[in-house]
Amino acid sequence: MSLPHKSALRHRALVSAIGMVLAVVAAWHGAGTGACLADRCGTGAETARKIVIAHRGASAYLPEHTLEAASMAYAMGADFIEQDVVLTKDLVPIVLHDIYLNATTNVREVFPDRARPDRRWYAIDFALSEVKALRVNERVNPATGIVVFTGRFPVGKSKFEVPTLAEEIELILGLNKSTGRNVGIYPEIKGSAFHLREAFDIDRIVLNVLYEYGYRDADSNIFVQSFEAHCLMRLRFEFGTKLRLVQLIAGSRDYDAMVTREGLDKVATYANGIGPTTSRIMSSRGQAVDNLSLVREAQARGLVVHPYTFRAEALPSYARSLEEELRRYYFEIGVDGVFTDNPDIAHRVLQEGER
Repeated sequence: MSLPHKSALRHRALVSAIGMVLAVVAAWHGAGTGACLADRCGTGAETARKIVIAHRGASAYLPEHTLEAASMAYAMGADFIEQDVVLTKDLVPIVLHDIYLNATTNVREVFPDRARPDRRWYAIDFALSEVKALRVNERVNPATGIVVFTGRFPVGKSKFEVPTLAEEIELILGLNKSTGRNVGIYPEIKGSAFHLREAFDIDRIVLNVLYEYGYRDADSNIFVQSFEAHCLMRLRFEFGTKLRLVQLIAGSRDYDAMVTREGLDKVATYANGIGPTTSRIMSSRGQAVDNLSLVREAQARGLVVHPYTFRAEALPSYARSLEEELRRYYFEIGVDGVFTDNPDIAHRVLQEGER
């Protein structure tokens, strides 16, 4: 199965946007019963095995979203490796956390005159060949240049580049073949609405790439995630994908409606899981947040729960170590998986828990 590809994409983007809006209205406001739709919701079997999701690869140890970070995450025992995906000017999906280039590359030095008026360098303004000319570094604050996590890989050392989505998929599938393991991918479509406003249909383009590499149905070893409900609804209703979809849920008020019973009922009509920020589940002091017992309520609707983000250098006050925090989430709260910068630690916690 293949969707129409590059030649007509930009001309059809605005028409697709209209379809997107209609899908949102029909699916979000029309799902009144709370029942899961056939082939669209998680099953009990999906929650049986807890998983480790490498957040941007092994990003605690190597610059995020590089092939090196993905390789290290694979070697550390991750079950899934995350790929945040944005587009280049020539419609190539690349693995980059932001729609901007200036937090994790040297774009400011290589292309000093290519920023927009807001002083940001947008990936969508650069061809793939130009992106490949950049060097990836550990994340810094774009305004100050100060490294976000000071104990991580030193900025300016070694040489890393921005991979395409296809390159990372080929790496993981290749490792699956050579090792006999079956590690999955967990792409996040970034800025779906932004790309549509720029007349680029990232939802359709990313889905094409996934189909080309054999990720086609509910049994494929993949979750596709987004913070934007309209993106997931387009994938499900407009494009008819059977892939497992995960609705990300941030801590801002914009997402409060999603963690109500009615909101979870609606999410369950188009998604197979939720990815809430940890603050939606536990306070930094270790107190349960009163979101209708979010994990239990979501799982009762067949939704897997994969909270984010677990980091050894960003612990809540109630945990003395990342191991302690992970044990609480995996075995006391009962989440189905976690996004972590430290996949080795999460893998070890699960192994010890199983023993």
